[in-house]
Amino acid sequence: MTFANKEYFLLLLLLIPYLVWFVRLQKTHEPLLRISDSHSLSRGARGARARLRHLPLLFRILALVFIVIVLARPQTSFSWNKKHVEGIDIMLAIDVSTSMLAQDLRPNRLEAAKKVATTFINDRPTDNIGLTIFAGEAFTQCPMTLDHQVLLNSFHAIRADIAQQVIEDGTAIGMGLANAVSRLKESKAKSRIIILLTDGSNNTGDLSPLTVAQMAKSFGIRVYTIGVGTDKVAPYPMMVAGSVHYVNMPVEIDTETLKKIAAMTGGSFYRATNVAELQQIYKDIDKLEKTKFNKTSFSKRYEAYLPFAVIALILLLLELILRLKVFQRVP
Repeated sequence: MTFANKEYFLLLLLLIPYLVWFVRLQKTHEPLLRISDSHSLSRGARGARARLRHLPLLFRILALVFIVIVLARPQTSFSWNKKHVEGIDIMLAIDVSTSMLAQDLRPNRLEAAKKVATTFINDRPTDNIGLTIFAGEAFTQCPMTLDHQVLLNSFHAIRADIAQQVIEDGTAIGMGLANAVSRLKESKAKSRIIILLTDGSNNTGDLSPLTVAQMAKSFGIRVYTIGVGTDKVAPYPMMVAGSVHYVNMPVEIDTETLKKIAAMTGGSFYRATNVAELQQIYKDIDKLEKTKFNKTSFSKRYEAYLPFAVIALILLLLELILRLKVFQRVP
């Protein structure tokens, strides 16, 4: 409920001086009876009429309050809105080659990428999101879905040794990109994007990354590429005589190819040398790729003073009846 003339509520402040005046008036006009001893009167029970003598005043004050509410013009509104959500179809293509175990990002590149991407997924509840992983070969870990809990479960299932136990090791950027494109090419969404994250250069696979980028462009798919890793060397875990030793390995990211892929498809290239930069990159992409909302609203207001006016009238009548019939003063 809203009020068209809220300034009328200031009239309620007048009740304060009115109450002060009423109390003083009662004291000056209170009849007195001289008696020798009031001790016996103090033990006498007070009748119902005495206990309720201030009821007319209460009704009068409440009536004034409701009259002020009427003057303030209470209004109710009838409204409805129609919201259409146009989500974005997104494929995350993440490098899971053994080089992603390097610990220049903590705890390692793969786990840092998983953690940051999880936040990105949680922040986009209306989008279809899927996951492609690649090393020496590529496959779809999770097709595009609105059930992000299923997606996150698939995401967390990616193990650090997947390129050693499940798929061939290497960095087939072209294959990973092609797998993501194949999932998006039939999509009916107006906005389709791929976020490709890798820490190396294309060194295996049957498809050239730039050839696949041209295919993505023909389907109207934008590709955001992220090169993750420090600029020089990074500590990489290696098994030596049954124990893990860390060896500084050179970081070799093919930034030129990643820049060309992004430029060809209308996306952007980003470089992340630490977790904070990676988090900011995903935030920037989140701002660039906003879900569209079409919202139609309608509202109509109705005057709602009548119930308050009726209550005020009833209170005034009750106050008048009580004052003249029940609590009438004898001169």
